Amino acid sequence: MEDSEKKKSLRKNLLEKRDNTSHDMLKIASQKIHKRIGRIFAFKNAQKIGLYYPIGSEIFTQDIIQELISNGKEVFLPKIIGKNIEFRKISDFSSMETGNYDIMEPNETCPTDNNLDVILVPTVGISQTGVRLGYGHGFYDRFLSSHKITAISLVLEKQILKNIPKLEHDVLMDWIVTEDKIQKIQR
Repeated sequence: MEDSEKKKSLRKNLLEKRDNTSHDMLKIASQKIHKRIGRIFAFKNAQKIGLYYPIGSEIFTQDIIQELISNGKEVFLPKIIGKNIEFRKISDFSSMETGNYDIMEPNETCPTDNNLDVILVPTVGISQTGVRLGYGHGFYDRFLSSHKITAISLVLEKQILKNIPKLEHDVLMDWIVTEDKIQKIQR
């Protein structure tokens, strides 16, 4: 999967910008996003929800994960298997271990189920039209291209760009949630 030079440059700039966000500001933004996401019907009514465990300056998802588990929802996190990801059910954070790229992921005993209702996707940047810029490994694009799941991008407002070059393999997001708004992508 080839990554364009423009995307590499955008990714570097956006990561620098996001990494310069203070921990306190990131925590506040994450709390606002947590409150907003419940307004999305597809998320609120989902039973099987895919999420990610945050690394670096990504939107914090731990409180969302904990709330979903407490409310009896089925929570799944990605595990890297070769060049792909699969989603495994966790019942609490003790089901997690450090995996590839130093990312917390479900351990081997967690059951796999890729038949999710909705998925929250880590995002470096996104366009108004739903073109997502990830880390360049293609894990989520490969997964989403073979599974029809409502995809929600969690980002800071400053990570939204007018345009991100769309490559053939890029899968568009269905929703964007920031600290300031919820946006449904029109197709």
